Amino acid sequence: MSSNPTHDKLPIRMLHDRILVRADGEGGERRSSGGIVIPATAQVGRRLDWAEVVAVGQNVRTVEVGDRVLYDPEDRAEVEVRGVAYVLMRERDLHAVAAERLQGSDDSTGLYL
Repeated sequence: MSSNPTHDKLPIRMLHDRILVRADGEGGERRSSGGIVIPATAQVGRRLDWAEVVAVGQNVRTVEVGDRVLYDPEDRAEVEVRGVAYVLMRERDLHAVAAERLQGSDDSTGLYL
């Protein structure tokens, strides 16, 4: 469960296979592993983003609130709730899930791709 009170009690009930996430960061500058600053305007291949799941519909099977998920920022719908921007998507639009609850499994790395 998320510890941020902003989205602990969202006034929303997700339907079917829908997932509501909050993106980890903006699409601004980032740094390479070597410390080189990469400007937001730099042309790169199709880049996926990470986000935290804040709400799930009753038919969602693979993720839970609090999980981090990998998604394509070009295939998304944005919504604002109480002044906070969220991304709405279907479960099938996710590319991977990372969660602490997956680390205890013997046959799992904790990240599904």
